[in-house]
Amino acid sequence: MTDQATAEPQEDLGKQLQQHSQRKPMPTTIQGMLKDDRFTGQIARALPKHITPDRISRIALTEVNKTPALGKCDPMSLFGSIVQSAQLGLELGGALGHAYLVPYKDQAQFIIGYRGMIDLARRSGQMVSLQAHTVHENDDFEFEYGLDEKLRHVPARGQRGPMIAVYAVAKLTGGGHQIEVMWKEDVDAIRQQSKAGNSGPWRDHYEEMAKKTAIRRLFKYLPVSVEMQKAVSLDEQAEAGVQDNNVFDGEFSYQGAQPDQ
Repeated sequence: MTDQATAEPQEDLGKQLQQHSQRKPMPTTIQGMLKDDRFTGQIARALPKHITPDRISRIALTEVNKTPALGKCDPMSLFGSIVQSAQLGLELGGALGHAYLVPYKDQAQFIIGYRGMIDLARRSGQMVSLQAHTVHENDDFEFEYGLDEKLRHVPARGQRGPMIAVYAVAKLTGGGHQIEVMWKEDVDAIRQQSKAGNSGPWRDHYEEMAKKTAIRRLFKYLPVSVEMQKAVSLDEQAEAGVQDNNVFDGEFSYQGAQPDQ
């Protein structure tokens, strides 16, 4: 989806909301937004064919119910995060591990999981395969950068011990490969810089976030699609706590809106 194609439906919705705001009270909660056709129409325009607006709405409401702090976030930022996931074709929640909604102060942040990164990479057609694995203390692991680059990893059976590193490997469509290895202290440094480092997937799915961090760094050396560029940008914004989830044009505001009935 091009930036122009994305901008047009967003602008249309903003104008539609502005025109109808005096005739029909605007919803002021995420539950109301996901039942209002003026909002669900925006989701429908953003979605790929294999995902329906009803499914996205149900999943989003489930995530809000599981994480009460999300219900206290600005509903527009929460709705914007849902639309961002729809535009990238990534399902929210832990079932697939594609993406997550995370509260930060009074704003909702859209954070992509490592499986979401892999899904976007596969869709791009630039890679034959993309994998990420954690390395543990008792594993047999060695790697070497340089002219004779190599990586060998044999996971230990039974007790593997604590995680010590993570790596991502991409095999490219035109031949060749790219490797990115990160030690645990490198991953932890990224986590410490994240505004959501002590909550959400960093707290509940640490190893998955470590894999995602390695993949995101690997992307910098790979031919990537517009979707992948947008995903990396959104993810870095979320880590910094500055994600812009405004999916409406600048004319729309809540002035005169009444609470949901």
